[in-house]
Amino acid sequence: MNGTGNNDVLTSTQIVIEDALRKLGYGDDMIELLKEPMRVLTVRFPVRMDDGKTRIFVGYRAQHNDAVGPTKGGVRFHPDVNENEVKALSIWMSLKCGIADLPYGGGKGGIICDPRKMSFRELERLSRGYVRAISQIVGPTKDIPAPDVMTNAQIMAWMMDEYSRIREFDSPAFITGKPLVLGGSLGRESATARGVAIMVDEALNRKNIPIQNARVVIQGFGNAGSYLAHFMHQAGAKVIGISDVNGALYNEDGLDVEYLMERRDSFGTVTNLFRDTITNDELLKLDCDILVPAAIENQITSENAADIKAKIIVEAANGPTTLEATKIVTDRGILLVPDVLASGGGVIVSYFEWVQNNQGYYWSEQEVDTKLREMMVRGFNQVYELHRRRNVDMRLAAYMVGVRKMAEAARLRGWI
Repeated sequence: MNGTGNNDVLTSTQIVIEDALRKLGYGDDMIELLKEPMRVLTVRFPVRMDDGKTRIFVGYRAQHNDAVGPTKGGVRFHPDVNENEVKALSIWMSLKCGIADLPYGGGKGGIICDPRKMSFRELERLSRGYVRAISQIVGPTKDIPAPDVMTNAQIMAWMMDEYSRIREFDSPAFITGKPLVLGGSLGRESATARGVAIMVDEALNRKNIPIQNARVVIQGFGNAGSYLAHFMHQAGAKVIGISDVNGALYNEDGLDVEYLMERRDSFGTVTNLFRDTITNDELLKLDCDILVPAAIENQITSENAADIKAKIIVEAANGPTTLEATKIVTDRGILLVPDVLASGGGVIVSYFEWVQNNQGYYWSEQEVDTKLREMMVRGFNQVYELHRRRNVDMRLAAYMVGVRKMAEAARLRGWI
């Protein structure tokens, strides 16, 4: 994830936003308002390291648009985090919230760091320092963070505790993805993968392919990828390929998913335990029914899109397919379920967690799963029908559905 790639991600997002708004009948003023976040904060804050030295870390928080309600989105810890990436991710969060009809705009945060090289206590001090640095612009009715790449429930717990100390009252609704004992929601940890699995079901139905023995390839074996492999295996599909940062595994008869889940480390690495591996590039070109990119941006490009043999692509990662590749695979008759639709499960269950925190009343896992399925299926149907009716690709249809509520809210508030 270099700077150029992330620049491209922001630019390509803005191109589709503009196209979607024009097709919906909005003018230049609305495009100008929604193509960039309304607020981006860059912070520099000190953290005392275990060796006694102090390091200065750089972090970001982007708030795309709050016309609909408070902004919402994760915080990632990664050495390649940069401002343009965070901006693009905040816009995608707005679209996810719009498709799911949540009362939120999109937000996103990140810290430039490598958590794999930091101790438990250093990560705690980093998490608390970031919250102190952004505390003026976040809160349960302003901007609600959540976990993202290389952050987890423990980090959310530290952030919530720090925010509660600053505000001097308990604020569980300030952040989602928390441990259950601190107001987390049942079903939150696996929510993104559960949502992707629901989208796989819907896409298979449209293509008249039974899930039993359907061949699935998953790029990425982190939280979303590993849980998805588990759900696909449970449903009777054959997971024939998975990958992590070191390489990929392939078995045409199906991999032992439960064994791989037991052996993977906390960052989703498992292929280093095997001698027979293939490359990530080879993995993407495997003959399969469903390909799920669940890793990082720009994986399916104009260079490899013609070699994709999947019948369906379901994007669990953010921005894994470039605009050129989207056109190539769509023209080839591959059904592409875009990221802003497919990976909405995380923010939907985050919304459920926020609602439960505000009510002080908590739901069963079955209730969470039932409501999640209902909202994901409704979103899929809306996007798919618009794609068919207006003869546009699924990505543009998803952007049109996602941006409409935000544009209308801004118009009715009198901003435009």
